Amino acid sequence: MTATPPATATALDTTADTSLAGRRVVVVGAGSNTGRALARAASAAGAELVLAGPDPRKLEWTAGELAGPVRVVPVDLADEASVAALAATTGRFDHLVSTAAMPANGPLADLELADVHRAFAAKVYGPLLLAKHLAGQAVTDGPDGASFTFFSGVAAWRPAPARTVMATTNGALAFLVQALAVEIAPVRVNAVSPGIVDSGAWDGMGADKAPFLRSVAERNPARRVGTTEDLVRAVRFAMASPFVTGTVLHVDGGGRLA
Repeated sequence: MTATPPATATALDTTADTSLAGRRVVVVGAGSNTGRALARAASAAGAELVLAGPDPRKLEWTAGELAGPVRVVPVDLADEASVAALAATTGRFDHLVSTAAMPANGPLADLELADVHRAFAAKVYGPLLLAKHLAGQAVTDGPDGASFTFFSGVAAWRPAPARTVMATTNGALAFLVQALAVEIAPVRVNAVSPGIVDSGAWDGMGADKAPFLRSVAERNPARRVGTTEDLVRAVRFAMASPFVTGTVLHVDGGGRLA
């Protein structure tokens, strides 16, 4: 008789994955598609969630999809008082992940400085402020320690015309996680760098979306584009790996190499 292999748990498995039971996880950017997927996965794994972001309506939408304990805290990463208020509301926590991004794309001649400031607030100033105000509240004596995970992006490794600010902010964040990993140790600090991911960000292309994603998949060494589940797996790896810090996890199918 042939033995039946054991079921394999995925990052989004709501029945087998309990590795975050009893932990508090802060998701900044929880109103985005990726942030929502991360919140659902962490909640399904038993975590208590603190959902943060600029739009309370989107945060409440995410909160409504979660079965476990959850709090909603609006935050503006460009405002230090707002980040300090998030810290005061959050209290002790185990892991924080921020998907925050405010791209300032376009030709250099058309860039508005205010847009550039917003881009840096999401990717550089915001992570600095989150570390400043919340690192002291991280629970570092658990089996996995405490972690911060930020989102960089493939543009830092494959700059393109009209994407100068995106490349710069993502690159700055990649170096920032190294500095923070030293500065706030033993709290671990890492980044996830997505490539082209079908997370909903490309839906505005309409009928052009499918051929665009197909062309990207044909060029990628992995021969496909990413999914939100790929990003969830990477973040969960960063959270659960006590010997990983100051690292960028490239979740791009090799896109930065193609």
